Amino acid sequence: METEQKMIRVTLVGSHTGCTKRQRATLRGLGLTRRGRSVILRDTEAIRGMIRKVEHLVKVEA
Repeated sequence: METEQKMIRVTLVGSHTGCTKRQRATLRGLGLTRRGRSVILRDTEAIRGMIRKVEHLVKVEA
């Protein structure tokens, strides 16, 4: 049986200027390089953990 994975859209709404190197690396890992850009990612625990680290900079939509 094939199960369809949930997807989420993550948009960078804040600037990475003034962030720590770890936060910038997390944003890069999520595929967010410029303000206003969106990426569609699988809704996994690892991705959710990364989002939690930069939640003040991103907007998440289901």
